[in-house]
Amino acid sequence: MRFEGIYTPVVTPHRADFSIDRDGFAAVIEHLIASGVDGLIVAGTTGEYYAQTMEERVALMRLARDVIRDRLPLIVGTGAIRTEDSVACAEAAKAVGADALLVTTPPYAYPTGREIALHALAIDRAANLPVMLYNYPGRMSVNMDEETLDALRGSPNFCAIKESSGSPDRLHMLACDYPHIQLSCGMDDQALEFFAWGARSWVCAGSNFAPEAHIALYRACAVERDFEKGRRIMTAMMPLMRVLEQGGKFVQCIKHGVSARGIDCGPPRLPLHPLDEAEKAQLQQVITDLDTALARIADGAGPA
Repeated sequence: MRFEGIYTPVVTPHRADFSIDRDGFAAVIEHLIASGVDGLIVAGTTGEYYAQTMEERVALMRLARDVIRDRLPLIVGTGAIRTEDSVACAEAAKAVGADALLVTTPPYAYPTGREIALHALAIDRAANLPVMLYNYPGRMSVNMDEETLDALRGSPNFCAIKESSGSPDRLHMLACDYPHIQLSCGMDDQALEFFAWGARSWVCAGSNFAPEAHIALYRACAVERDFEKGRRIMTAMMPLMRVLEQGGKFVQCIKHGVSARGIDCGPPRLPLHPLDEAEKAQLQQVITDLDTALARIADGAGPA
């Protein structure tokens, strides 16, 4: 499977009592399809999979497939502490007709590189679907290192990696030493660097509410290879990326951004709490400034 373009990890709207808003979830998917993104990811961190029961996760997989139909690829996250639970997610994803899986390191356990590979291979045997690996040591505490990647060479299903370490050394290593694994940007404030090193896809939560900006940067860099234009767009996007990557309230910001576009996402599930009014105002100002800057760039000017 070729991963190309913008892949959005879809938020999960909630009602005030924290139950899943199925109509809101369907509305977010329709909004994203209409915006022109290239694929959708269900059961990612942005979708708050960690706060959902297995039954809820499977129900969202089914709903996503029913809403998307065959209009876009559906990628399903398999994140869980126990390998058995990740395998169950993968089997459910296969049953609903998912196109690919997102496979991350089990959190908290600190597995070795070999143990991460065995975990991923168990998922692969259960589902036999294309896999985008997800390396995020900031949350999982360990890297998918060379031992992991080398142990997975035997299966062609491991065809891409979402790299979210933030390490330039990791980016260079993947691009140079593992060219058979498609490189996907997983660190938003390094998108320009990823595209320069050959990434053809970007998994970006901010595209839930600002798809136009993310698509514009992708097209400038990955399609047009116009990195000067890409730098101007990236400059305009950096304040938003700082809020999302460094503010400590990532999911809350994404959900509020979608709500501000007219699709009420409700609160995050506990232990997270919604943004306060000052944080909402700050995010809204950043979004307004981004829209203004992108309009200037579209008219041929640089960001203000």
